[in-house]
Amino acid sequence: MTPSRLSIRARAWIGLLLPPMTWFLFEQGLSALLHADCGRWRIGLAWGVVSIALCALAARIAWPLTGSHGPLSHPWLARLALAVAGIFALASAFQTLALLIVPPCLG
Repeated sequence: MTPSRLSIRARAWIGLLLPPMTWFLFEQGLSALLHADCGRWRIGLAWGVVSIALCALAARIAWPLTGSHGPLSHPWLARLALAVAGIFALASAFQTLALLIVPPCLG
C-alpha cells in the first residue's frame, strides 16, 4: 500500500508512532547485540542509520498533512508527528554517534 493510498488519519498516526517504535527497537536491539558480542558494534552503526532513515520516512509521510484543512484532516497531529520524528531521529543519531566515540569492549 503506497502512502498516497493511505487515509489521512492513517498517515498521521504512522508518522506519529513509527519514530518512537523505531527508537525503542534500536535501543533494545543494540543493547542485546552488544551485550552478547561487543565486537559487533558496526552492525549497530548500520542499525542507527536505518533508524534515522525510518524517522525521516515517518516525517515524509506526515509532511503533506501539515497544511491540509478539512473534516478528516488533523494538521496538529501531523505537526506533532514531525516534531516527534525529529526528536527520535536526534536521539538515534546521538546513540549512533556514541557508538563511534565510546569503545564498545571495555574490559
